[in-house]
Amino acid sequence: MDREGELLGARISEDGQWRFPPTDSVPHKYATSVIQFEDKSFRYHPGVNPLSIGRAFVQNIKEGRVVSGGSTITMQTVRLMRNEKRTYFEKLIELIWATRLELSRSKNSILALYASHAPMGGNVVGIDAASWRYFGHDAASLSWAEAATLAVLPNAPALMHFGRNRDALIAKRNRLLARLHEKEIITDTDYQLALSEPLPNHPHALPDLAPHLVTQLYKQQPGKHVQTTIQRSLQRQTEEVLKRWNEEFSQNGVHNLAALVVDLESNEVLAYSGNVQFDKNKTGSQVDIIQSLRGTGSILKPFLYCAMLQEGQMLPSELLPDVPINISGFSPKNFSLQYDGAIHADEALARSLNVPSVVSLRRYGVPKFHQFLQEIGLSSLKKTAEHYGLSLILGGAEATLWEVANAYGLMARTVNDYNTYQTYPPKDDFTFTAPSILTKHNPSTAPVFNTGAAWITLEALTNLNRPEELDWQSIPSMRKVAWKTGTSYGFRDAWAVGVTPRYLVAVWTGNASGEGRPGLTGARTSAQVMFDLFNLLPSTNWFDVPYRELIESHICRESGLLQGPYCPESSIDTILIPHKGLQGNSCLYHKRIHLSQDGQYQVYQQCAGERGIMPVSWFILPPSWAWYYKQQHPDYRSLPSFSPECISGSRGQPMQFIYPYANAVLKLPKQLDGSVGKAIFELAHQQSSVSVYWHLDNEYVGETSDVHQIGFSPSRGNHTVTVVDEEGNVLAIDFKVE
Repeated sequence: MDREGELLGARISEDGQWRFPPTDSVPHKYATSVIQFEDKSFRYHPGVNPLSIGRAFVQNIKEGRVVSGGSTITMQTVRLMRNEKRTYFEKLIELIWATRLELSRSKNSILALYASHAPMGGNVVGIDAASWRYFGHDAASLSWAEAATLAVLPNAPALMHFGRNRDALIAKRNRLLARLHEKEIITDTDYQLALSEPLPNHPHALPDLAPHLVTQLYKQQPGKHVQTTIQRSLQRQTEEVLKRWNEEFSQNGVHNLAALVVDLESNEVLAYSGNVQFDKNKTGSQVDIIQSLRGTGSILKPFLYCAMLQEGQMLPSELLPDVPINISGFSPKNFSLQYDGAIHADEALARSLNVPSVVSLRRYGVPKFHQFLQEIGLSSLKKTAEHYGLSLILGGAEATLWEVANAYGLMARTVNDYNTYQTYPPKDDFTFTAPSILTKHNPSTAPVFNTGAAWITLEALTNLNRPEELDWQSIPSMRKVAWKTGTSYGFRDAWAVGVTPRYLVAVWTGNASGEGRPGLTGARTSAQVMFDLFNLLPSTNWFDVPYRELIESHICRESGLLQGPYCPESSIDTILIPHKGLQGNSCLYHKRIHLSQDGQYQVYQQCAGERGIMPVSWFILPPSWAWYYKQQHPDYRSLPSFSPECISGSRGQPMQFIYPYANAVLKLPKQLDGSVGKAIFELAHQQSSVSVYWHLDNEYVGETSDVHQIGFSPSRGNHTVTVVDEEGNVLAIDFKVE
């Protein structure tokens, strides 16, 4: 049932019967009709009516066969309970049991037992199932004609039915209506309307909203009435939205779609669509994706960001490397296959960049993050942290949409409940069957999420900018939503989860079979469905700032780190960070250097001479970072070269290899003519105009300037490449060719 008690759906019993769980009460119209038809003295006898039995005995003697049983409603209820062959001895047992039943139950309870178990023709048992199957609504809404029909039907359900002997059934119904009219139980108008009401031509299909939820609850609680928190109208609208998008996605061979809508204030699931086209039973449509393990893609990245914030291992906009890397053979790449050199952590999260995430996880620790994910409800991570490794942050694990949604919901509720109660919420899961209202809190419970870090994370997730995928300004939803997408390896799973202070919407798109499709990304599919679902929900305010869990701090705008001694005042911002953020690093990238008075050269005090000397603060990135960074930031200034007088005293390594990585293993391609191809070696230098001289195993192989790239074909085995710039700086790297 939905939250209002309306039927969402039902499943046929194991014996093939449509039989609803026993009802506690019987509608007035049906109770009146069945008593008038079966047992007019039901309210007064002790379970047995001697006059009825005597009259039936005389009739049977006269006819020479059984034409009347003389059974009361109580005796018929006993017969349904025992389900034995009808004999005189069995009739005696029914008499005894009927009196015992009357002593142990009220009249209304006995009538409810009868109504719940009476055969209604075909494979339909009981008034509730019959009302839905024959009339398409619940028993409480029966008309007088419908109630009279169901009252006479158990008398001979095998002989008269909606599919045969319809005239006899109508005649029998009308005789009962006439009796009700004669006794002034129904008015003239009700009587005439009831007589004119036709029988249904065929059984109705039962409602089938949220079919995957109905199936799941049937397996968990077979034969039970289950009250859920589903909001019927929203469930219908959700299924319509998913059906519309599924028609579009199916054109690209993407056949399955699932969505979950949750009220975070009451912790109730409002809409549950485990898949589309359940009734058609094709292309995996009966698989409940919400409860199925799927590749996580990037959907877990916000949890790493939040965990590092709350432990003081990262600041919200800290500069992270975004360059090609190789970690013990693991070489993650960004989805766009492009690199920014260095990028602020919040922007890296919003753009879902892979390299900064892997670097962050390596710093934080895979075992710690693995444990953190389990603490926030991802129980599907059954294997060890070593099994997942750094790929854990890029989709190397599997989770269910239910667990992922719960984790995001816990983050949002942490902020909501702290602002409301000044304490943290318990770690309970969403419930199907009843609301879990968070009115009592245990302040001693250690929180999984720190409120300040959670709020900063949600703020970072409001950035809709995805320049590498779509123009998000075209999305019609203007409300503020914290949201994240994810795409698993091979374009198999597309995720999108969004939260506001009141609602959570989680969507998955893909194929239940695991087949990947080009273009199946969280941004292009699930995110659009998610925003359509948010448009069905009322607008809400945004999260209040949990000031008690945050502290104002001065940070360097360029590096995102705490203000350092050489950060210029013009680049200082004041932001809110978690308290532990004060343990973070000061700015590492603003350094004091000395320039000549004309700003053309770097100099030292002892060699400045007539050029003069002036101290300045300079934003300096590692060479490989800078090489990519200045392609995205033309305003980035490389360091000036040292003056001729000071070259011999220059310090620091101005060069860094971009490719290959240290101890890399290279495989050289074969050309069309069978010859061995070349490997392209690449170097970043702080001063691009400087010439660099390349040596392979101490043999000179060439010179580069401006763009430091060179190709050659090393033989199989171990090698060393050494580079020397014109200022005498030396850098070497080892590699192997297979």
